[in-house]
Amino acid sequence: MITPVDSYFKGRGSQINIHNKFNKFVYTQENPEVLDEEFVVNQKTEVIYTYPKTVINKVDSPDLSAEYSLNPYQGCEHGCVYCYARNTHEYWGYSAGLDFEQKIIVKQGVTDILEKHFSSKKWKPQPIMLSGNTDCYQPLEKQLGITRKILQTCLKYKHPVGIITKNSLILRDADILEELAKHNLVNVMVSITGTDENMRLKLEPRTATYKNRFKVLESLSGLGIPCGVMVAPIIPGINNHEIPNVIEAAAKAGATSAGYTIVRLNGSVGPIFKDWLLKIFPDRADKVWNQISDSHGGDVNDSRFGVRMRGEGKMAESIKQLFELSKKQFMKNAKRFEFNLNAFNYKAGEAQLSLF
Repeated sequence: MITPVDSYFKGRGSQINIHNKFNKFVYTQENPEVLDEEFVVNQKTEVIYTYPKTVINKVDSPDLSAEYSLNPYQGCEHGCVYCYARNTHEYWGYSAGLDFEQKIIVKQGVTDILEKHFSSKKWKPQPIMLSGNTDCYQPLEKQLGITRKILQTCLKYKHPVGIITKNSLILRDADILEELAKHNLVNVMVSITGTDENMRLKLEPRTATYKNRFKVLESLSGLGIPCGVMVAPIIPGINNHEIPNVIEAAAKAGATSAGYTIVRLNGSVGPIFKDWLLKIFPDRADKVWNQISDSHGGDVNDSRFGVRMRGEGKMAESIKQLFELSKKQFMKNAKRFEFNLNAFNYKAGEAQLSLF
């Protein structure tokens, strides 16, 4: 059972800390009338450091083109209420709700581990996606710079890397991205879910503004860095009408590719999103929820390979048609990016050592 908080947490996507299914006990407020003080929920961000043995993840999903992914952070301050990665926070013992936005797990020694992978003769270069789970350019990256170090390592070994982000902080690393682009080693996808700032503040409270995201596309494309737009996720009744606006603006900014997914509310994301929906859009909550459900065979929780990302049914088909028509109309220069796998040099580390 979900017990929503009474007040709205401004600047946070999730409004509740849903129970972690792996935890035996539930921390809850049973008798508020006998308390002298309010039941306070901490809203500060907590940084938790971890020391992994490996950082490159094999992507087994047939729905994704990436072979490998790398996530320097677990949890994400961006606070996108719909984020499918929320469920992964439960494996760390935290809630998929507010904990996901407030307790950020930072991986230490990432570049050292990456160097060991790249310097091995057994390693065969395949594009590594930053990040398949949480945003590698979330606010904490400005302070820690782990993603920048990863990109420097990729440039050093001439290793292909893909990036998906919704934060303009990526422009800080334009110098490295430009060098990677000269060797056809990088492709950037900017996630843009609409053009309405009022909606963004509710849906993705701590992300870069839509205006700044289009500026990212304009800046990167101006430097010759291949980039595209991900209109994802599409939420029926919330932002599906924005598809043409986003693709048109992205194309004008220099994007040469576009993709989309339909929202799916797996595991704990379902009740978190529903709680948010009832608080933010009570007048259309049932309609939105039912349209999401209808797009996934009658269940918002959809894990079926081949279907879960694009959905099915009339709503899903109308979204697909609108996307294809918009792409055809506004992005006539659309093209598929191909990574260069031949520039990789596993001996780059040896060359560095020889200087000493």
